Amino acid sequence: MIMALDVGNTESMLGLFDHGELLEHWRLSTHPARTADELGLLLRALLRESGFDPDGVDSVAIASVVPPVTHVFADAAAHHLGARVYTIEATTPLPVRLDVDEPLTVGPDRIVNTLAALQLFHTDTIAVDFGTATTFDCITAGGVFVGGIIAPGLNTMAESLVRRTAVLPRVELRPPPTVIGRRTDTAIRSGILYTAIDAVDGIVRRIKAEWRPRALVVATGGLAETIAPLCTTIDRVEPFMTLYGLMFALRHLEKQTSSRRR
Repeated sequence: MIMALDVGNTESMLGLFDHGELLEHWRLSTHPARTADELGLLLRALLRESGFDPDGVDSVAIASVVPPVTHVFADAAAHHLGARVYTIEATTPLPVRLDVDEPLTVGPDRIVNTLAALQLFHTDTIAVDFGTATTFDCITAGGVFVGGIIAPGLNTMAESLVRRTAVLPRVELRPPPTVIGRRTDTAIRSGILYTAIDAVDGIVRRIKAEWRPRALVVATGGLAETIAPLCTTIDRVEPFMTLYGLMFALRHLEKQTSSRRR
């Protein structure tokens, strides 16, 4: 079995694969203060509680946008799972190309999303990833990342609103029954969600007008299944696109390692 770790600023997504099939997935809060031992024990507990042998994980691929915790996840996987660890970076030899002005600054999550689009969709793709930031990645059918957009994520907008106001409460980010809120909480939910929804649709239309009018628009990330049905421009929802990209990256890297050993 192999494990994919998508380490985000707020949350980390873990996926367990066997022969290309996603067997199970988990979502953790990203805590910079966790030690490798704490995280390693947590990984083993998650696997055991889900009915999997922690010692059956052979390899782990990590895409992290939080540099201070990247090595913690890597150490936890190596020492507590006994797995080979591959950390994805802009310089990692993958079958994708970063056709942008500063390729070394492209986040590893966007790199593996490019690889996932190449392997899964076989067409020009706009990947909309709903995380701490909402990113729009423009990926050609041949696996070339040509740039994109980075915008505040929904939770980021919600937290900013609460922090900068004296009495507005935190709310659950789910669609309200009507656009016009008749209570403070529904008014906030409507404001955050529909601001994001209209921004997504507007940005996608602008990207299509400037780049590829017929590009496939794929939503991924933690809030994709909540937001995508309310958007008019999203064609497909793949909530685990980044995990699949990591799985494809790991397969490619292990094949290269095996070839060098022959």
